[in-house]
Amino acid sequence: LISVAIFVARLADQSIGTMRIIFLMRGRRAISGILGFFESGIWLLAVSQVVTNVDEPIKVIAFAGGFGAGTALGGTVERWLAIGQGVLRVVSPFDTPQAAAALRQAGFAVSVINGEGRNGPVRLAFSVVPRKRKYEALDIVRAVNPEAFVTFEDVETPSLAARRVSWVRK
Repeated sequence: LISVAIFVARLADQSIGTMRIIFLMRGRRAISGILGFFESGIWLLAVSQVVTNVDEPIKVIAFAGGFGAGTALGGTVERWLAIGQGVLRVVSPFDTPQAAAALRQAGFAVSVINGEGRNGPVRLAFSVVPRKRKYEALDIVRAVNPEAFVTFEDVETPSLAARRVSWVRK
């Protein structure tokens, strides 16, 4: 029973720790501090049970197993929450259907520039997309031009103008 409690405690504290780091990377320091408080408290309770019973290998295994499972769970929760924004880049040959109009129709702001690719002229479309809408945007691009080269990268938006725009949309 203690081993299960150790596993669950490590699962919880490591998941919280993963989220704490992600919130910190996204500039949410207050939430990170609160999560750190709970993470360290839970960790202390779990480690005290292992240290006082280190001669029982099942407790050490529960401690380590909870760590691994908590890391995976924390990453899954982060993906589910989809905090922040990313930049969607779409590169397509100049004479193929362009996804920019369809993205705009769905409410995404899109900037388009002309460029030169290996095989001739291309259009590059850029859009800052809330991570919660990432797959919606990708599906739109796939439907319009399945041959387009698409990348998505997490970004932080330091521009005050961009932040004003995002506040208006909320």
